[in-house]
Amino acid sequence: MEERARQLLTALEDAGFEAYVVGGAVRDLLMGKEPHDYDIATSARPDDIRAVAAKEDWHTVEIHGEAFGIVVVVIAGQTFEVATFRGEAYGEDSHRPDTVWYADTLREDVLRRDFTVNAMAMDCRGDIYDYVGGVKDISKKTLRAVGDASVRFQEDALRLFRLCRFAGKLDFTVHKETQRAMPTAFERVKGLSAERVVAEIERLLVTPAAYKGLDILVRSGLGNMTCRRRENGRYTDVPILPECTHLQYTPQSYPYHVFDAWVNNLAVIAHTPPDLTLRYAALFHDVAKGLEGVRGTKDGRYTDYGHERVGADMTAAVLRRWQCNEKLINRVVWLVKTHMQYHALSASPEANVRRWLRREGTRGDFSRNTDLAEAVRQATALSVADAKGCRPDSDTTGIESFGEYVQLLVQTLPITTKDLNYPPELPKLCGSYTGDCLRVLLKRVQDGALENDSAVLYEASRRWLKRQLQIREEEHG
Repeated sequence: MEERARQLLTALEDAGFEAYVVGGAVRDLLMGKEPHDYDIATSARPDDIRAVAAKEDWHTVEIHGEAFGIVVVVIAGQTFEVATFRGEAYGEDSHRPDTVWYADTLREDVLRRDFTVNAMAMDCRGDIYDYVGGVKDISKKTLRAVGDASVRFQEDALRLFRLCRFAGKLDFTVHKETQRAMPTAFERVKGLSAERVVAEIERLLVTPAAYKGLDILVRSGLGNMTCRRRENGRYTDVPILPECTHLQYTPQSYPYHVFDAWVNNLAVIAHTPPDLTLRYAALFHDVAKGLEGVRGTKDGRYTDYGHERVGADMTAAVLRRWQCNEKLINRVVWLVKTHMQYHALSASPEANVRRWLRREGTRGDFSRNTDLAEAVRQATALSVADAKGCRPDSDTTGIESFGEYVQLLVQTLPITTKDLNYPPELPKLCGSYTGDCLRVLLKRVQDGALENDSAVLYEASRRWLKRQLQIREEEHG
């Protein structure tokens, strides 16, 4: 246990109170992982917690959560949320309890928690208090609700999404009774805010085993539900992720693919680095496969011509519905839209990669060549993952080598005039002609007619300016 956490527990015990580390920190310690933070549960009330902190010369922070018996204690710059044992009762709200009260025992406090692996406690001596079988479930790598799963989910419907996230975070399997209970609380999902739901999905997407959580989200039917957003004083329904449902039932042609479209998607996600942009792109890259107008057949095989274009439009619609960051949306859409073209380029020695880069760079998706360079890195990672998702035995060294080549090429290709390596003397030379001159130089560098070098650009600008002045003189001659 972290030494400052132990100090806090010891100080509360010395003052006559029970005190324990609870929740995820205990789970992580038992799994041999470093906890991100330590939450403390104690029999002490908020005034008692502040008094103990003051005696130890520790700082306390006032927060809104103190109404629920929470005090933040700061020890040598490290913060700890210290919560009085409590019980809860839920009502109309799909996430927040209607009533909260102080409990007398640790047992009552842990029995209100979501999953057994998050409902254990540890005292300052390292002794474990497990009233729900969390230790056993960790050993079995099982996620199981505390008590009656239907009750837990109906109390707080966000726990359905937390279940998916923890499956991805811990790489655990969900207990069959817990998973069977999920639909009993689907009606409560309608009352959840879209912001909270999207936040949980995004946290899930970057977990080590995100494919597990996403599989639960889609196969359980949770993705077909709606949550809500309050706008202009009114609630509007926000569909969660119905776009992925059909992929479960969409076959693909062997030997190019060994899985159906949904399992293929999960495999691509599994081979993608835990980056939100890349995971979003992996999730949506084949989202249009199997749809009417996209799915066809040729020579007895399934085809999905144009699925990347339709999929890009669907991706934009989902992410805008979720009110994601516009920069993130644009990049994910670009990756989905270009992933088939990138495959084709990497497989074709005759491909004019410079022309492709120039075209992509001038379409307005990128403000600097550093942006395009980052996009190419992501496209390479997605392409490698896509190949592995189609066939796990795929050799991706060719794609990786191609990606390295494109990375070198993109560094020489300016996207805007800001990427030109012109000297400070150029604007002084050209004066009011500077803007026109730089645009001409940009086009010539992009075409490969000029090197993006300071001296070369200055000499080219001098010759260009001389011609412009001659033309002007002739026109007014």
